[in-house]
Amino acid sequence: MSTKVRAVLDGRTVELADGTKARISLLAEPSPCAAAAALEFAQKTLVDKDVQVGSITPGEVTLLLSDGTDYALLAVKNGILRATGVDGGPMVEAESKASKAKLGLWAQDCAASTPPSTPVPPPPPPPPPAATSTAAATPPPPPPSTAPPSPPCVVVYRVNGHWPGAFQADVTVRNVSGALMNGWTLRWRFPDGQTVAQMWNGSVSQSGGDVSVTNANYNALIVPNGTVSVGFNGLVHGRNSAPTSFSLNGAPCTTA
Repeated sequence: MSTKVRAVLDGRTVELADGTKARISLLAEPSPCAAAAALEFAQKTLVDKDVQVGSITPGEVTLLLSDGTDYALLAVKNGILRATGVDGGPMVEAESKASKAKLGLWAQDCAASTPPSTPVPPPPPPPPPAATSTAAATPPPPPPSTAPPSPPCVVVYRVNGHWPGAFQADVTVRNVSGALMNGWTLRWRFPDGQTVAQMWNGSVSQSGGDVSVTNANYNALIVPNGTVSVGFNGLVHGRNSAPTSFSLNGAPCTTA
């Protein structure tokens, strides 16, 4: 049955266009620590989207996205939720890979409980006012400087092969912002006049040495500590130095 998802009630429960509320099969209940991320992922992936609904057990459904992707498998593959009710197959394999790659909930530091707070002693009484002096008052010290925010991304640029006048390379971006990214644009500048001739996993535009890559429709989401990669064939004459700076959605990235 083809329909739309009207609302997401939690990371594994949806309301369909006809008002039916159903739980998505084979997904375990998220831990309190991961519940907010699971809800956000489900909302961005499912709300107002066309889905194919199938039934496995009463009250539970399978959801296939418009491109044929199984939502439950997608959530497990990105580390958003764990699998349940299966002892093998793609779901278990996806959960194992997500765990090893430290994706999603495996990248979070979920404390089992909140330690009791330590009582804070009251502050000491203020000193008595200083005697009036005719000397000029000492100006207060300047406020401490604020450290700049940490880069939200880490980029690895790798050239995989060379041949006369051309080369092949890939760029991998890791989301270290701590938040889910839905849609991205990656930019860099070639130092030696290189040009992109063909790209996969993204749409490219180039002006001079400045390159801009936007996500494809199937890799717009980057979960916390997740990665996305693009590859390309490039043209070059002479030196082929690697780009030294990258930005993701306008924010500078760290290179590794």
